[in-house]
Amino acid sequence: MDRLLLLMTTTTYRASAFLDAARRLNVPVVVGSDRPQVLADANPAGNLTVNFLAPDEGSRAIVEYARQNPIQAVIAADDDGVILAAAASAALGLPHNSIEAVSAARNKYRMREILAEAGIPSPRFQRISIEENPEDVAPSVTFPCVLKPLSLSASRGVIRADNPEQFIAAFRRVVAILRQPEVASQGGELATPILVETFIPGIEVALEGLLSNGRLRVLAIFDKPDPLDGPFFEETIYVTPSRLPAAIQEKIAAHTAEAVKALGLWDGPIHAELRVNDAGPWVLEIAPRSIGGLCSRTLRFGDGMSLEELLLRHAMGLGAESFERESQAAGVMMIPIPHGGVLREVQGQAEAERVPGIEEIRLTIPLGQQVVPLPEGTRYLGFIFARRETPEHIEASLREAHRRLTFVITPRERPGEV
Repeated sequence: MDRLLLLMTTTTYRASAFLDAARRLNVPVVVGSDRPQVLADANPAGNLTVNFLAPDEGSRAIVEYARQNPIQAVIAADDDGVILAAAASAALGLPHNSIEAVSAARNKYRMREILAEAGIPSPRFQRISIEENPEDVAPSVTFPCVLKPLSLSASRGVIRADNPEQFIAAFRRVVAILRQPEVASQGGELATPILVETFIPGIEVALEGLLSNGRLRVLAIFDKPDPLDGPFFEETIYVTPSRLPAAIQEKIAAHTAEAVKALGLWDGPIHAELRVNDAGPWVLEIAPRSIGGLCSRTLRFGDGMSLEELLLRHAMGLGAESFERESQAAGVMMIPIPHGGVLREVQGQAEAERVPGIEEIRLTIPLGQQVVPLPEGTRYLGFIFARRETPEHIEASLREAHRRLTFVITPRERPGEV
């Protein structure tokens, strides 16, 4: 019986959504993870430990496994697995993106090079080694600018600078992030340079799409109503359908399709981030995976099909009756961390859940754990989900629910303190 190989690290938010979708479709799943699963011995055919940091080694392990347990499709739940998914799919002769295309999308500098070469509107950019002296580099930078690690996601390490002094401070802050052991060990050669590009003003949107034989099908366009002007770029509210004029949305889709083609992406989900201003859409990033975190819960298709089920149907060749998103507006707030410390208490959740349209408030950091805001942090306090008649109602409900929540965060205790 052919299986679906689901590649996911132990830190992913997406496991239950994909596994639930597979159960609904009655598709056998083998979980490929970076660490041995607790119950792997009880179901060895359903679990596989693979090296995400060495795609050649990981794909060989997958091919060896597939000799006894045929695999029909490979899906990466998050960024960490997309290169391995491409390598394994190629080795197994399955529909796939090329390793070169996925690697380019994962490398912000290489992506900028490709988009600029293709004539797609792009900011001016340069790559700087973390070993350089920022005081020597600052005179060559056009301000305002944005500094970015080449491979980190969720706006981690992304900082705006408006003058040389801010640039020097931001550079040193990004270097400190890249030198953290877990970043340096996983990032490899991508953890040594920093991308510096001119800041693009305008509103920001996200596009969720699905590629089939290189053709892009737009599944949803999200508005991000909170301004993302820096100095950090913490995303908060996503609302769909977009309130932008239809002509602008068509341009967003067209620019995304051009960028996808230039990168050489061919099959599977894509998540794009764009800025829109008077000059039109500007592609910020193209990721060869679906929307991150728990945000996919905002999307339903046809008679209530989840995004994960839609992706599994595509990967397994099962087809879908409808790729149309439900008519009702939907949105999510990724609850920001106001300041660092230890999360002690969450107040007002019951009151927040009574706001019209709020479906669920999912807190994802347990009490007693340390919380770290951007640009160093990697997590949100949780997610607020809403469905209502219009995008305006969605935004109002999310803001009101968030207003009713209080997060008690105390300073982190020093060693020896009681």
